[in-house]
Amino acid sequence: MTSQKTIEDISLLGGHPALDFVNTVDSRGERWGPEYLNTYGDLVTWARRLEVIDDEERNVLLARATESPTQALRELIHARELREALHRIFLTESGETPVGEDDLALLDRAARPAQSQRKLVCVAGTIKWRHAAAEHLDAIAHRIGWLAAELLTSRTERRPIRACQGPNCGWLFLDHSRNGHRRWCSDRTCGSHARVRKFRALQSD
Repeated sequence: MTSQKTIEDISLLGGHPALDFVNTVDSRGERWGPEYLNTYGDLVTWARRLEVIDDEERNVLLARATESPTQALRELIHARELREALHRIFLTESGETPVGEDDLALLDRAARPAQSQRKLVCVAGTIKWRHAAAEHLDAIAHRIGWLAAELLTSRTERRPIRACQGPNCGWLFLDHSRNGHRRWCSDRTCGSHARVRKFRALQSD
């Protein structure tokens, strides 16, 4: 959880862009919100911070949003819908609840365009996948969908996804702790707050 209230300086604690995208809601614990993705520009700012797009693509998308504000708002709403579907999907990793078919279908629709528009390139002697230039307002959601799909299908090759146990948090993160039992998105914020609450509870007994 973070007390910062702008997309420019929101904490990035997920360990993966798809998880940090889900964490663009300040709290998913005892309360919900506030919302960080309030405009299409916020979505672009977030995507650039996480290197989902580059500077040129950022400028193109912002210009498109200025030219077509109604469509930009529509794509922002679609991105939020994808975010909430991803949140539900990621939570199924640590529980017994199956993935919802509608959520999986939404993710599939988001990921397919990005997957089909990639091409292999050689950069400094290394072969890599590269996305086609982001020229349309739905490009960010498509790339997030692809990143999320890559994360989900690599479950056996990575650390588990956890939800922060802070009562006013619920942020998701990859658990890279040594024992695999990390409880907090950040020990300095949610972990510290939990210890203070525990201490006060003991003092009041």
